[in-house]
Order: sequence, then structure tokens, then C-alpha cells
Amino acid sequence: MTTRCSLLSVTTLATGLVASLFVPLRGQSIPPELGAADAPAGSIWVDSLDLSKAQQGFGKTQAGLTVDNNKLKLNGVAYPHGIGTHAVGRLIIDLHGAATKFQSVVGVDDDRKGLGTVQFFVIVDGKVAAKTDILHGGDKPQLLTIDLTGAHRLLLYTGDGDDGYVNDHADWAGALITLASGSTEKPETVAIVPRLKILPPDPQTAIHGARIIGSTPGRDFLFSISATGTAPLSFAAENLPDGLTLDPKTGIITGSLKQAGSTEVKLTVSGPGGEAHRVLTIVGGDRKLALTPQMGWNSWNVWGNTVTEKKVKDAADEMIAAGLQSHGYQYINIDQGWQGKRDAQGNITSNADFPDMKGLSDYIHGKGLRAGLYSSPGPQTCGPYEGSYQHEDQDAQTYAGWCFDYLKYDWCSYGNVPHANDSVATMQKPYQVMRASLDKTNRDIFFSLCQYGMGDTWKWVSDPSVGVLGNSWRTHGDIMDDWHEPGAKEGVVLCNGGLWDIINNEIGHAAYAGPGHWNDPDMLQVGIVGFGDTHPSRLTPDEQITHISMWCMLAAPLLIGCDMTRLDEFTTAILSNDEALDIDQDPLGHEADLIYRDNHDREVWARPLADGTWAVALLNGGMDDTKITADWSDIGIKGRQNVRDVWLHKDVGNYDGEYSTIVPSHGTVLLKIGTPKS
Repeated sequence: MTTRCSLLSVTTLATGLVASLFVPLRGQSIPPELGAADAPAGSIWVDSLDLSKAQQGFGKTQAGLTVDNNKLKLNGVAYPHGIGTHAVGRLIIDLHGAATKFQSVVGVDDDRKGLGTVQFFVIVDGKVAAKTDILHGGDKPQLLTIDLTGAHRLLLYTGDGDDGYVNDHADWAGALITLASGSTEKPETVAIVPRLKILPPDPQTAIHGARIIGSTPGRDFLFSISATGTAPLSFAAENLPDGLTLDPKTGIITGSLKQAGSTEVKLTVSGPGGEAHRVLTIVGGDRKLALTPQMGWNSWNVWGNTVTEKKVKDAADEMIAAGLQSHGYQYINIDQGWQGKRDAQGNITSNADFPDMKGLSDYIHGKGLRAGLYSSPGPQTCGPYEGSYQHEDQDAQTYAGWCFDYLKYDWCSYGNVPHANDSVATMQKPYQVMRASLDKTNRDIFFSLCQYGMGDTWKWVSDPSVGVLGNSWRTHGDIMDDWHEPGAKEGVVLCNGGLWDIINNEIGHAAYAGPGHWNDPDMLQVGIVGFGDTHPSRLTPDEQITHISMWCMLAAPLLIGCDMTRLDEFTTAILSNDEALDIDQDPLGHEADLIYRDNHDREVWARPLADGTWAVALLNGGMDDTKITADWSDIGIKGRQNVRDVWLHKDVGNYDGEYSTIVPSHGTVLLKIGTPKS
């Protein structure tokens, strides 16, 4: 138990010393210089530096003010200088070896009136020099005094106390840097630039997306060839199976397969940028959907219950206009919010915001995209809207009649069904029932199980005694647009989770996934999101790069969750990195395994690819940039290997035994190692 005193202090005697104890300064006051209007001679206020280069979870870092533009005040004491930030926050200062001391009084600003939890870290040249207790709103502030003699890099890091970022108004009050005598260089802040090279549109014709697609003979087939290059493009296909036709102007393949079997189709796309060729394998047979993870868009993470037909049509329009369909995205999925009541015969209807479900699916199909919707095995969805309980056959036939291609089936109220319990059989039952109902229709409908990982879903959903129930299944609660969620622990299923929590929840799941059935760590939280209360993702740019990198490594569904009408250059770039998407869509379908992790939250993940190379992710879960090494012996390869950086789009050289590089805080370096087979 921590004894809370009037003022707590920690002083490091040498740069890089980790301070883990706090010495109470009973009866002592705050150093007067920290509350002064003017900086002492030979010192500078941190708030005199360029604070626009800081990162934080909400708002922007303020000079002399809180994130809500109030005067800085801790425990009733006002400070004319300091910085007001919000967890999770980072400010990097290049000291140029010209400083001797850093001082600040830290705590949750009084404007939160007892709310908020924050932990402050001072990191010097990559080592934790000091950290506070977790401070709550109303707690006594703590005084930090850090020796900076000879130091070059100072990171002020504001953590969220592991309970989310709400109300975390964090003050570095009186933040002061003392300069070395006679120094000519002054400290300056450093911009946190995401490790990403954004490429201009490539005029050369290229084909992207899945290399293998499956369908049931006799049922509707729809596939759009994804291609980029200077328009106009024309499309051709050699050896199309019987029953399928290609529109040479749009690249959309339609029809229905006449028979089962596997066919290799040679695709050719031509344009002013030349010709591109690729082999597409078309597989006909029972349960041949989802031979690669699904890619598309879902309405929930941006619109929540405010979704409308217009918003869905806008998403379909922008999927084409923004060029994302050209990189492999195929689905436009309506989540919760479309349902109306049941008619006198018990048939599900749509509500006033969705006046014509068949017309909507036709609109989506007309763009070469597939249409999806949402329900629950319970009497109600989580909304609550009408669920499918005891109407499974009717609903499946309705969805097929509306020509939908995808069903997300969310557990929601099924836990309240009489006689339901926590047994595996109970968890399997509603999905077995709907699986059977979907099989009775005359349409291929992708079946996405949303059951939050309860009972280790990845195990029971693919139990040989019942057959594979779904094409993908959720392995965790809902993803939020932050790094870490309250109470998150590895292996514990929560109602929601942060990016770091969900990534590490995936450890050990690779054996249960593969072509036709995929682990689903939930939808993407990049771009403008917010469940109806929209805002830019609170994930930092490097965290968003990690998000895409790790979902590709995990062979996870890539379902965009943002406002498609407000795509910016960065969001479009990370969603359309074909080198990363090729890893996700690799036909071998082997999900990545964690092959290395240390106690500094440095991780290495690896997965084999169909071309004989390896995809490797170097993931930094720590607070500061750090070096991470991929060791060939951990991966299972030998000799000299070519290393390609997927986000920088370049070969970085040939290496023997290992490859090391600096990885940004909460960032990922995504690599492809080896030489592809011809």
C-alpha cells in the first residue's frame, strides 16, 4: 500500500537510473522556481518549446493550460508555466547534451474534480529515469527531479493508469529544464513521424487482392478483379470455368459454376501503363467460401446505431472512388441498426432507414461488391433490435431472397435464453442452428460468428465432431480505438479491448485458423471512427500501422470501420499497401505465431508465405523507440537472406543470421524475409 503524503519526490543521481521508490518530503514546499512567472537564469520552460510535435490521446498539448484551456492547477496551487496534456501522451525533446536537470510537479489537474487516473514517466536516452505512482484526480501531486547531465533525448510520457483515457487531464506543471553552463545549443522538441513511405499512384498496371476464390456450384458467383494503373483498364480471363463470364470493361466476373473442381484462370489487365498478369484459382465445391480472409467495410465502428441506407451506399461509392476495391476490398456490410419488426407471418422487415433491402444489395452488387448484414441468435440484438431466435430458417431465407452475401451473427441476448449456460454445447448450439438454416438456402452466405472468444471460440467452432460452423469467428470483445483497455489481461475476454490487449490475446490461436475459417480479432479502428459520435481514431499513426501490420500477420479479416467519405492520405495509404495486404491474403493461410517476447514488451511474430518467404513483424509495445532483432534461428531459416521493409517499400539488404532495426513506440516494422520462388 502506498502512503500518500503532501508531496512526493524522486531524484535520479545519474542519467538512466530507474527510480522505483518515492521519498516523502514532509513539510517541504514546492521549489519556488517552478511556480514563478519567469524562468531562472540558465533555464527554460518546457512550454516555451514547440508543443505541436507532441502526441496524446485527446485534444492537443497546451502551453500553460490544461487540455480544456483552463489554467494549470494541482491541489489548489496554480502554475503559470507547464504543459497540459492528456493520456496517453508523448513529448520528445532533443537535449543536444546541453541540459543538466529537469523538474516538474505532476498530477491530474484539479479541473477533473477527482476524476481521471494518470501515471507519469520520464525516459532519458531510452531508459526509465523516473515514474510516479498511478495518480488519481484529487491525489497529492508528485515532484520529479531528474539529472540530465550528458543526456541527449528526453521523453515525457503520460500513461493512462491502465484503466482507459477518459478524464485523464495530465499536468507537467512548472516543467523546467536547466541548461549546462555556457551551452550554445538549446533543447528542441522532436516530431513523431510515422515510419511510413506514402507512394504516389503507380501508373503501371498491376493486379491485387485474393489469388484464390471459392463458390458452391449452382449458386450466384461474384468476384471483382482488383487492379490499379492508369485508366482506362480492360480485363481478360483465359480458362474461365463453365458458367462464369467476365465483363471486360469492369473486371467483374459473374454467373454460377456448373461443377465442382479447381480451375486456374489466367487474368490479364491492360491499360496505358502496360499489361499485368496473374493466375486466379477458382474452386467449386461445398463450403469453399473464405479461402482467404474477408476484406471490406462494416458500418459499426463509425456509425453504430445511426447507420442508414444512404451511409451504406456512400461507403460503396467511396470504396470504388477511393480505389480501395482496386486493392482487394470486396464487402460492404451493414451492422446493427437495419432491422424493423416482424410481419404477421413472422418475417423480418427493415426499418424506415432501410426502405428497400433488395434494392440496396442490388446497388452494392452493381459495383462489383458483395453485401452483408447483421443479426443475433437471441431474441434481440445488442441494440436492441429484432434478433433471429426461433426464426432462423425464415431469416436465412429472407437474407437469401434479398441477395445478401454475408451474415454477422452476434451473441448478444442469447445468454438470456432459457436453459442457456456456459457449456461448450450451449455456445455451439445457436451457431449450429443458423449454419443449418443458411445451408438450406440457394445462396452462398459468408457466416461470421461474433461470440467474443467465450469458451475459447477458436477451439469449439472448429470441433471435428460438429464441423466448422463459421467462416470467421471473433476471438475477443469489441476493439476500441486505444492501446490498452481497463483491466485487460492476457487470455481474459472483456466487453472491449485496446489494440495491444487484442494482439496479445491472439497468441496460440494459429493452429485453429486456415483457408475457409479465420480467427477474427475484430474490425479496423483507423480513420474517422466513433460509433456514431465520430472523431479521428485515437490510435497514434504508428499504432495504426501496427494495427494493419498485425491484422495482416494474423491472417485476420480486414473490415474497414471508418467514414469512407472522409478518407485522408494517411488512412488510404495504410489501407492500400499491397505488400501488406498480400501477406493477409496469402493463399497458404498460415496465421503468424509469436516467436520472441521479452520483459520490455518487444515482440517478434512470423508466418510462412506461399512463395517460400517469411513475413516477420517486429512489434514494440514499449513507451520509447527501441531496437528489436529478428533472429533467423527463432524463425527457422538459415544463411544469408534478403530483407524487405514493407512499409518503406524497399529492400534493406542481405543479412546473415539476424536483422535489427529501431522500432517506434507502439509501432511495427513489417518485413518480408527471403527470396520468392518463381
